[in-house]
Amino acid sequence: MSKITAAITGIQGWVPEDLLTNKDLEKMVDTTEEWIMTRTGIRERHILKGEGKGTSDMAAEAVLGLLKKTNTKPEEIDLLICATVTPDMVHPATANIISDKAGIKNAFSFDLNAACSGFLFALVTASKYIESGGYKKVIVVGADKMSSITDYQDRTTCVLFGDASGAVLLEPNHEGYGILDSATYTDGSGRMHLHQKAGGSARPASHETVDAREHFVFQEGQAVFKFAVTRMADVAVEIMERNNLKSEDIAYLVPHQANMRIIEATARRMGLQKDKVMINIERYGNTTNATIPMCIYEWENQLKKGDNLVLAAFGGGFTWGSIFLKWAYDPK
Repeated sequence: MSKITAAITGIQGWVPEDLLTNKDLEKMVDTTEEWIMTRTGIRERHILKGEGKGTSDMAAEAVLGLLKKTNTKPEEIDLLICATVTPDMVHPATANIISDKAGIKNAFSFDLNAACSGFLFALVTASKYIESGGYKKVIVVGADKMSSITDYQDRTTCVLFGDASGAVLLEPNHEGYGILDSATYTDGSGRMHLHQKAGGSARPASHETVDAREHFVFQEGQAVFKFAVTRMADVAVEIMERNNLKSEDIAYLVPHQANMRIIEATARRMGLQKDKVMINIERYGNTTNATIPMCIYEWENQLKKGDNLVLAAFGGGFTWGSIFLKWAYDPK
């Protein structure tokens, strides 16, 4: 019997309508469009607005769109994994809420938190369920309402983040397509450079933590950049070398959209020209767990069956990793 691999058989993205542009931010904090573009490559980001709207609302839109697009019934899904750092609430898992909103009743579901590497880690996790032979249809959704933990008084971080969601359907493949290799890593000592100070069990919410604005993303930009620019490139090159891939063998690099300079550095290390790199950071900013699926979603019609993709991400924790994926279908 041929080896079972986990192949992406459908993808869907979703973003809220409201935009936050660099011009808008100029009115909110001491910054300029030129400063933002030069350092990040971001021009605008989408923001989820509305009373009571959370990550699950965006994720459910992506999942429902995915089910419709792939002609899949909700009851056919065996497992749903949600990669997020902005859960609707501490518990239950946002994946449980998404399943309810999407009418998925026969699956078990859980959240996975690995910061900006979460979607990649979730893909690796989901692939193992498929490879076991016991699971036929698994959804991985990456979604974050980053506006809910962004301090719009902090000029260094508020320019970075946006809200979005993206979902993929994974199914067994016996033809050698799908996820063929992965490399994933964590260095927990990096947590001090990128984290949320309060709101967890170590420092529960209080008047003191709220007044000190400790429920937002805290980042030491230079330390994070230095680590990310090397590790994301290192792990992508590791995947290439392990699978004897040359730059000409790769159809696209799909990088986490955190910073244009990090993306460019990774592409250079891999020997790839810009036309082989999926980049949409200018229009969405860093949407954390939604960046990679949103890229693939936007490039879906340009992908051909058999295309070699290298996915690469870096996130708080520190976490980082890469996936070698052979695309499983031609444009519809």
